[in-house]
Amino acid sequence: MGIALGLSACGSITNSDKINYKTESSAKPVPLDIPPDLTQLNRDTRFSVPGGTVTASSMGVKSTAAVPTAAKQLYDARIERDGQQRWIVVKRPAEEIWPIVHSFWIDNGFTYTLDQQELGILETEWAENRAKLPQDFMRKYLGKVINSLSDTGLRDKFRTRLERNSKGEVEIYISHRGLSEEYTDALKARTAWKPRPSEPELEIEFMNRLMVKLGVSLKIDTAQAAPAQITSAKAAIVSVDGSPNIAISDSFDVAWRRIGLSLDRTGFTVEDRDRLQGTYFVRFVDTTPDERGFFSRMFTKSKAEAGPVKYRLKVLGVDTKTLVSIQNANGQSENSASTQKIMKLLVDDLK
Repeated sequence: MGIALGLSACGSITNSDKINYKTESSAKPVPLDIPPDLTQLNRDTRFSVPGGTVTASSMGVKSTAAVPTAAKQLYDARIERDGQQRWIVVKRPAEEIWPIVHSFWIDNGFTYTLDQQELGILETEWAENRAKLPQDFMRKYLGKVINSLSDTGLRDKFRTRLERNSKGEVEIYISHRGLSEEYTDALKARTAWKPRPSEPELEIEFMNRLMVKLGVSLKIDTAQAAPAQITSAKAAIVSVDGSPNIAISDSFDVAWRRIGLSLDRTGFTVEDRDRLQGTYFVRFVDTTPDERGFFSRMFTKSKAEAGPVKYRLKVLGVDTKTLVSIQNANGQSENSASTQKIMKLLVDDLK
C-alpha cells in the first residue's frame, strides 16, 4: 500500500522531471482490480460509420503515408482556450495527425485499452507515475531494488479525442482520470481503488509535449490551470415539459465541447457522435464498485454485473443556453434511475 509514499510526493506536475510513466522492458503491465463501472467496455462493432465533415465518423480514413515529424508550415498547430478548458487545433488532414498522436502516448510509456481510429479516440491503460516516488537516500543508492518494492498508490489514465471542426481543422482533446488506493476499514487491513479528481496540470503537460511532437514548441502556462472560483452554477438539472434536462449556461458550440470532455473524464463509452444533429451515442454501466479485500476477491466469485445500456445525449441550443436530454437507444425520452445517475455525474463535472 503506497498511500504514505504518494502523499509525501504530492505536488504540481508541470515538467519532465515530475512525469515518468516508463516501465522496465521486461515488466508486464498488471491490470488493476478497479470498480467495474470504471472499466473500459468491449467495443460494439454493429454501428456503421458513415462519412461526414464534422462527425467522429470522418476520422476513419486509413493511410499508408509516412508519419510526419514536424509542422508542414509554421504555427499550423495552436492552443485554443475557453475558460479552464484547453485543446489543440491543427490545420492538417486527420490521417496525418492520427499516427503522430498514436505514437506519442507509446513514446511516453503507455499502452492502449482503446484504439479506435474511426472514432478518433485513444485511451491508455491505468499507469503509475513513478516520478511521484520520493527521491530519498535509500532509493538513490539502491535504485531498482527499492523502486520494485515501492508504490505511489495512484494510477492515471488518459483519453485523447480527435474531432473535425466546421473549418475542416482537427481538434485534439486530452482528458485525465485518476484512481487512488485507500483504506476501507479502521484497522487499515483492506484497500480499494477509488476515483480521484482529474488533474488539469497533467492534461496541460501532455498537451505541451504533444505540441512539440507536432513540431510547434508552444508551452501552456500551467499556473493558469488552477480552477477558477465559481460564482454561479454553470450547469443544473431542470424540468422541461415534465422531463429532466441539463441546462448549461453556454452556447451550443461551447456546451458541445464541454459535454464531450465531461464524457471523457467520467469514463463513458462514446460509440459515435454527430455534431450536426447534436447527438452523442454512449454506453453506460450502472454497477456498485466491488470493495472486497484481495483474498475475498480471490476465493469468491465476482458478483454479477449489469450489462452496458445504450443512450443518446441530445444537445439543443436555445438562445444563449443549451439543454441536454437523455434518450434511450430508440431515441425516446427516459427518466430511469440510470439516467438520473448519468445526469448527476455530468452536472457534477460540468460545474
